[in-house]
Amino acid sequence: MKDRLIKKFEEEIAALDRELKLELPKEIKRARELGDLRENAEYHAAKERQRLVEARLSMLQKRVSEIALINVDRIPTDRAGFGSTLHVIEITGEKLVFQLVMPEDADAAKGLISTTSPIGRALLNREPGDAVKVLTPGGTRQFEIVKLITIHEAAE
Repeated sequence: MKDRLIKKFEEEIAALDRELKLELPKEIKRARELGDLRENAEYHAAKERQRLVEARLSMLQKRVSEIALINVDRIPTDRAGFGSTLHVIEITGEKLVFQLVMPEDADAAKGLISTTSPIGRALLNREPGDAVKVLTPGGTRQFEIVKLITIHEAAE
């Protein structure tokens, strides 16, 4: 899980780096050749994109270094933690599967729940059989955990 996440970020870093060093300088040069920079929309758009790419690159490099420091051995083997997959039954009877992930990987529609979200925080350190009640922006939800697969079991 940790290695896949780092690989994904490193691929994005490489693509952004290529854009920053190869593509954007060409766009900026072309835009400069169009004349007056004060009223040159292409130039301003390229410079803004350059700033956005630099900021995203910085953030991704920081995340990679933070993720590299995660000690997988410290993630619980018997309770929900980062990377865990939880099979739950909502009080409505609906069966759901959640995976606890980093905030930037969260996608509720796919069941990828951030460990910092209300549901993610409520599920952390829980075990099968635990009932969880959580206040979400959409209202109170209640789950019973029926199955847990930790990051350690998933890696086997």
